[in-house]
Amino acid sequence: MKVCYFIQTHKNPEQIYRLVRTIKKSSPKAQILIGHDFTSCHLDMTPIQDLSDVELLRGHFPVLRGHISILQPYFNAIDWLFKHNSDFDWLIYLSGQDYPTQSLSEVEDFLFQTEYDGFIRYWDVFSELSPWNKEEAYSRYFCHYYRLSEKLGKWLYERRGKIGKFIPIEFFPLGYGWLLKLAAPINCPFNEQFICYGGWAWFTLSRKCIQYLMKFIKDNPKLINYYKRTVLPEESIFQTILVNSKLFKFCNDDKRFVDFARGSGYGHPWIITTEDYSTITNGNFHFARKFEQDSEILDMLDRIIS
Repeated sequence: MKVCYFIQTHKNPEQIYRLVRTIKKSSPKAQILIGHDFTSCHLDMTPIQDLSDVELLRGHFPVLRGHISILQPYFNAIDWLFKHNSDFDWLIYLSGQDYPTQSLSEVEDFLFQTEYDGFIRYWDVFSELSPWNKEEAYSRYFCHYYRLSEKLGKWLYERRGKIGKFIPIEFFPLGYGWLLKLAAPINCPFNEQFICYGGWAWFTLSRKCIQYLMKFIKDNPKLINYYKRTVLPEESIFQTILVNSKLFKFCNDDKRFVDFARGSGYGHPWIITTEDYSTITNGNFHFARKFEQDSEILDMLDRIIS
C-alpha cells in the first residue's frame, strides 16, 4: 500500500523541511507533494533534495483565505497524481503547520486495515450537528459575494448606514477580506436530493474517492462556479460532492486534533504547546495542528514518531 501526503504551504520554509523529513523518516516509501504559494514566500528545495519521491508543485497565483483559490493547490495535486500515474492508495491532506502525533507506520497500517473509504468530518449545514447556526450556514453557502479591495471595502463599511438607506449593503463577518453580500443566487444547486454539507478542510481519502472527485469536478463546472462566489468553500465542497454520492463509507472523523475554541478567532486555531502533549498522543489522532517551528512540543513528538 502506498500513501501520498499532500502538504499545502505558504510560509515558514524551515518548518516545511522539518515536516517533510519527519514524514520520510517515519515512512520512507511515502510519496510527498508540496503545493507551495510562491506569492507568499520563496521555497528552496535544496535542503531536502536528497529525499526521494518528493515533488514541488509551484503556485504562482495568490491563495486567499475563504476563497476558491485555496482549493486550487489540492486540485493541482490530484491532476499531478493521475498525469504521472501514481500508484497511491490514500491521499492525506496536510497544512505546513501539521505534524504527526504517532508513528506513520501505525497510521498506514490503520489505513491498510480499515473498512472505510475516507476519514472526513461532515454535517448537514442546517442540522443540529452543525457548529454553525442556520444564519451563518445560509450566509456561507446560500449567498454570493463580491470581493472588494481593502480601500473600497473600508470606505463602504464606514458608510454602510447612509448608503444602506438607498442600496442594501451587507458584509460577511470580517476576517476573510472585504466581502460584499449580493442577492441570494437563483441557480442554487442545493435541494433535498443534493444536500449542502459542511466540514473541516483537512482529511484523508482513498484513491477511489479521489477518482470520483476528479471526475465530478470535471463533469460539473457549474457547481465549482457556484462555490466561487461563496465564503469558505473548502469547508463544504468536498463533503457535499462525496457524501451526496452515497457511494462511499466514511468515518465522520478526520483523525486530526485542532482546537478552535482557544484560538485567536476568524478560523485561526490554538497554537499547540507541551501542555497538549498527552491529549494529542492519546491514540485518537493521526495528525495535529497548528504548530510553530522549533517548538519543544515538536521535539517531544519526534521521539515517538520515528
